[in-house]
Order: sequence, then C-alpha cells, then structure tokens
Amino acid sequence: HPGIGLGLDHFKFNNEHTLVIVGTPGGDDSTSIVRIHADPRKSMLMTNYVDIPVELRFTANPDDPARSFKIAIGARGGYLFNAHTKVKYKEGGEMKKTKQHENFNLNQFRYGVYARFGVGNVTLFGYYNMSPLFKTGRGPGKKDFNTITAGISIGGF
Repeated sequence: HPGIGLGLDHFKFNNEHTLVIVGTPGGDDSTSIVRIHADPRKSMLMTNYVDIPVELRFTANPDDPARSFKIAIGARGGYLFNAHTKVKYKEGGEMKKTKQHENFNLNQFRYGVYARFGVGNVTLFGYYNMSPLFKTGRGPGKKDFNTITAGISIGGF
C-alpha cells in the first residue's frame, strides 16, 4: 500500500536553549545549541517533510476491520520542505515570539522503517529514522542524531 503524507515533527528544547548556525552558512558551518538570554517560556525546532510510505498490511478478519487485529510494516522516505525554530519569551512584561526559518544543516531527505499493530481503530506505532537528522558532522556537537517516534493512533488503518 503506497501513500503520501506530511511529517510535521516538533522537537522541544529545554526552555533555555535553541539552535543557531555557527560559521559561514554553506561553508564550514555547523549547528549548535545555545542558551537563550531572554526569559524563555517555550523553545522548539519544527521540521516539515512530505513523506512517501510503502507498507505491507495484514488484517486478521478483513470482513470486520473495526474489530479485527491488524499489523503493518513498512518504510518511508521524505523530503524536507520547511524548518524553523520558535521561541516564546517574556520581555518587559510582554509575551513575544520569534521564528527563525533556516535549514539548520538538517538532511533534506530522510528514510526509515516503521511498524504498527492494533485492534479496530486503535493502534500502537513505532518509527525509526535511519538517516541522521543533521548532515554528517554538522549537527550540535558535530554529532549524528537519529530519531525514534512511538505512539498511539486512533483512526482508520
């Protein structure tokens, strides 16, 4: 079962930190986590991908899917079309919000594997991103990070 979807991921930071580019963008630059000097309330990185999943599905009782055990395994590839940080902070008694649209040395393409299983319209899922979140050697601390997502889904399968 091929498909198409949006992967809108939000990575929350300790409220006192955010991402910045250090060095010359496009040159020998890297992404770093820095301390915010304002009075922060929320700080996060948002990545938005167009994803194409391909999966194999099994339904124990296809005649009654609303009550049937279901399992799926698959792979997904995606293209980054937007990334930004958002920081909410208090300054002079006022709440303010800043957004910085930047690629932050994120990989433009991602790929990974996932599995889902459940009964009826309630499923548990897990996704492992096999590609690093940042370009090799250009993430915070010049390290590679892979992400894992797990959760509960309520809805059609």
